[in-house]
Parts: sequence; C-alpha cells; structure tokens
Amino acid sequence: MEDRITLDLTKAEALVLFDWLARSDDETRCDDPAAQQVLWLLEGQLEKKLVEPLDPNYAQLLTQARERVRGT
Repeated sequence: MEDRITLDLTKAEALVLFDWLARSDDETRCDDPAAQQVLWLLEGQLEKKLVEPLDPNYAQLLTQARERVRGT
C-alpha cells in the first residue's frame, strides 16, 4: 500500500478549490493523464465532503468563501 497524505483545508478553501477544479474540468484538460487523474480524484473527494455545491445559494456561498480565503 502506498503512503497516504492528508490535506488540511478550511471549508472556504475547499469550496474555492472544488469550484476551480470543476470549472477547469469543463474548460480544459490537463496534458498529463496522470495529473488529470489526480485532479479528478481530488475533485471527487471534495464533492463527497461538501454540501454547498447542491445549495440553491451556491453562488453566494462561493463568493463568501472566496472573500474569506482572500481575507476580505
């Protein structure tokens, strides 16, 4: 079994990262299949943990998360 690494993100950081991954997947593909696989894996793991993407106020929640990450 391979060694595992755990990342520690705030909810806001996770939401911003998830949104970027989801949009990146729609817009462009990574030129390295291994890297693309890792990005899909990360997106899937975030999708399992976050409930905000299903919230009707997702855009507002994302805006608030971006502001918290920026410190504004």
